Amino acid sequence: MTSDIQLDDKAALIMIDVQQGFDRSDRWGRRDNPEAEANLGRLQDAWISSGRPFVVVQHDSLDEGSTLSPADPGNQFKDFVRASDAQLHVRKNVNSAFYGTPNLDEWLRAANVNLVVICGIMTNICCETTARMAGNLGYQVLFPVDATHTFDMSASNGVSMTAEQLSAATVVSLDAGGFAKVLTTDEVLASL
Repeated sequence: MTSDIQLDDKAALIMIDVQQGFDRSDRWGRRDNPEAEANLGRLQDAWISSGRPFVVVQHDSLDEGSTLSPADPGNQFKDFVRASDAQLHVRKNVNSAFYGTPNLDEWLRAANVNLVVICGIMTNICCETTARMAGNLGYQVLFPVDATHTFDMSASNGVSMTAEQLSAATVVSLDAGGFAKVLTTDEVLASL
């Protein structure tokens, strides 16, 4: 299934918003994929040991009282994240990592990166938005969905979806829309 994936030494791992504030179930509610952190750690370790470009993205919420605000301890990366080993640390306050500082697109192009692997939190928000933009910008995008997670959500009109339903919708949108190739962590690691 992964025979068409070519991960050269310039393939970049972009780990999005793996921050302690998302551990607050009183704020975020029920989540899916309890294996996400283990898979994120596996990808991170493989990228660091291979010397491929590794990017961490940190969400600095502008919303007062947010668990991701720079004033909140939840803004910090989860303990397993090796941000000091990243070649680039992007800070953002919107959904897409391409609208942060420093400029992710400029950095990737200067590093001759053509393929990005996008993982992190939340599957259907910041990860999906970044994957869509990467696809639109011309990057080949791999999306190991089991290295992401999200939460149950409700819209203001009362429509609700479980975290699993939201993740499934992301898979369909990214794949059917031609934005990304959705696969598993094992498939990505087998292509290294």
